[in-house]
Amino acid sequence: MNTKKLDSVVLDEILNKMISTVDGSKGEIFAIGEQSRTQYESLVEELTLIKTQVNDVIDAGDKLEIQARHARKRLSEVSKNFNRFTENEIREAYERAHALQVELTTMQHREKQLRDRRDELERRLLGLQEIIERSEALVTQIGVVLNYLSQDLRQVGMLLEDAQAKQDFGLRIIEAQEEERKRVSREIHDGPAQMLANVMMRSELLERIFRDRGTEEGFKEIRNLRQNVRNALYEVRRIIYDLRPMALDDLGLIPTLRKYLHTIEEYNGKTKMLFQSFGEAEERRLPPRFEVALFRLAQEAVTNALKHAQAKEISVKVEVTKEYVNLLIKDDGSGFDFSELKEKKNKSFGLVGMKERVELLDGRMDIESKIGGGTTIMIKVPSIF
Repeated sequence: MNTKKLDSVVLDEILNKMISTVDGSKGEIFAIGEQSRTQYESLVEELTLIKTQVNDVIDAGDKLEIQARHARKRLSEVSKNFNRFTENEIREAYERAHALQVELTTMQHREKQLRDRRDELERRLLGLQEIIERSEALVTQIGVVLNYLSQDLRQVGMLLEDAQAKQDFGLRIIEAQEEERKRVSREIHDGPAQMLANVMMRSELLERIFRDRGTEEGFKEIRNLRQNVRNALYEVRRIIYDLRPMALDDLGLIPTLRKYLHTIEEYNGKTKMLFQSFGEAEERRLPPRFEVALFRLAQEAVTNALKHAQAKEISVKVEVTKEYVNLLIKDDGSGFDFSELKEKKNKSFGLVGMKERVELLDGRMDIESKIGGGTTIMIKVPSIF
């Protein structure tokens, strides 16, 4: 019997069992996350109702407090001038004051119950939110392992003989794919999904606003909803643009960068974007893979400056010569200390990705930054026409 073939069969059986086990675990964790999400949404609805009831009870309690105060005043007046009032008037004053005080005490007890329930719901929502986030993270991590086991490991194994090379190559591909999926998923969840959820919630309140606050407040709410929808539409378009700007294929690197920076400045409003191109940048097109890589490098650097450095001005310069393409991105943001870079995982990951992309182009990247002094990124890659 062929030992190599036998080993392959045994490995396939082991691999299939591992895939089955991991896939089952992924399904169970996903189910837990979905159950938690359903419970979370139900509790959010109950919390909204409880908050409304708390406000209603407070309003009713304030009115009862005023009535009880008047009743006590009336009872005091009757007590001081006992001989001026009939027995029925005295009894009526006492009973009304007593009844209002009992009702007020009951109302205060009801308010305390509602407040306690509200606080309990808010604590439970925090716990469920943590469970949902942890389950999503676990599902993503298991997805990486499952994808590696079911696809990439087998395909790469046919091409690479060295075990370490197989592992490194496969994991880098999978991690890059999953990081991109996580980024897009996170952007959709934090952007359009949250905006649309807010639109749904506020749209359900429109009828009450028209009824309780009047037409003017109602139309004001409609205008706010329209702006929220417009913002969500912009976010969707931006995410699509981030995935693959069509202008890059049609117009090339320089026009696409110029348009991208103009869009960022227009939307952000607080950051001034400067762009300059030199040499043969306007006249000649680079190979597609070079244009995509350089655009992504500039995009990542600008995103870091906006998100992490709170820059007020960002300058991007591109120079194309026959020998090299030079890309410079400079900002006046908060800067960072290289010795503390490991603690800033998101920023560190972005810079590592940029460095690897530059190395794939046989280029070089230098970074100059200091706390409070901004950051300058200089990239130099050989030009290939």
